[in-house]
Amino acid sequence: MNIWLRRFAFVGLAATVIDISAAVLLMQMGLPTVIAGAIALTLAAIVARTLHEKITLINDPHARWIRNIKVFTSVVVIAAIIDLVILISLDPGKSWKACFTAKLTAVLGAAVARGISYRFVLFREFRNQQMKPNVENLIDKKPRISLIIPAFEEADRIAGTLSTVDSELRSSLQKSDDIEVIVVDDGSNDATSEIARQAGADVVIRLEENKGKGAAIRAGVQEANGSVVAFTDADLAYNPRQVVKLVTLVESGYDMVVGSRQHIETKNLVRAGRFREVGGRLINIATSGILLGHYRDTQCGLKAFKSQVAKSLFDAGTLDGFSFDVELFHLAERWDLSLKEIPVEVENSQRSSVSAFRDGVFLLLDLIRIRQRARRGIYPENLISQISSSSQ
Repeated sequence: MNIWLRRFAFVGLAATVIDISAAVLLMQMGLPTVIAGAIALTLAAIVARTLHEKITLINDPHARWIRNIKVFTSVVVIAAIIDLVILISLDPGKSWKACFTAKLTAVLGAAVARGISYRFVLFREFRNQQMKPNVENLIDKKPRISLIIPAFEEADRIAGTLSTVDSELRSSLQKSDDIEVIVVDDGSNDATSEIARQAGADVVIRLEENKGKGAAIRAGVQEANGSVVAFTDADLAYNPRQVVKLVTLVESGYDMVVGSRQHIETKNLVRAGRFREVGGRLINIATSGILLGHYRDTQCGLKAFKSQVAKSLFDAGTLDGFSFDVELFHLAERWDLSLKEIPVEVENSQRSSVSAFRDGVFLLLDLIRIRQRARRGIYPENLISQISSSSQ
């Protein structure tokens, strides 16, 4: 068991022992059940909040919700009501064994209610903050848009991809130089790089070995010059014209705008296989273990950022593979960045390098790594500190 789990277990056990012991003792002293239970719950809540803030969640963005009195109190009150209702309904009487059994049952019931209510209250509170556009950190640069297209062994279709980008996106902008298209060849063994150059990509970057989609996009972000940085997949599962919508929202103040294939307004022009759809939903459930916001889709291949935000996020990122998106969301939460999810039109490619099972397993392992790195303080505490360190 790692140090964080030991600390969390210690805090939980300490609060539970205080809650049960105080309640049983006070009931044995003759206090009414409801009063004894309320006093015990208050003591346990104070201990839990203090220890979690000072020990368990130190250097963790989740800690700021422990410090948020409104959120913490709301959850405590909901759990306390459940606890007291169960305790009173069991009517333990004066026997210490009956009191102990009744209180233990009440604690278990309240724990379930606390988990559900904490997630619900936390989600609403957090998402309300994220939905507020932030006018800072948007730097007016030329070109307006840097579009990054990671590619791995796409020699047979990268020319078609760039042609579609040119006809669907570049032609829809006011000026042809409003966009630079950056193709990052992720260590392909074919002629992806050469064909991309011949097909008119503004910048072509070749990685000497296959490192993963996260590494490819990071390399593209480092070379991006636009005010807004966006990326999409080489198979163009998302029509390039949709990039304009994301860019417009970023320019309105959002630090990060992401497409969501699970949005109620999303249109699936060609559906993914059933196995991939189920795998995607399971991935979204798994990410809730480290992310505060209940995002519909962290893995959508269409995202846009303010330029400085993108550079800071990818500079701080540590994952190169399929899970890099989740790390971006985690950093966005840690840095209080504004974020908006929007519906997309998606035409799922029948030729995909994504394996629901393989990448799902790797993602679960990476989720553990993200949590461990967060608790060790490896990630910068805020966007400002990351910008400062990047500029030195």
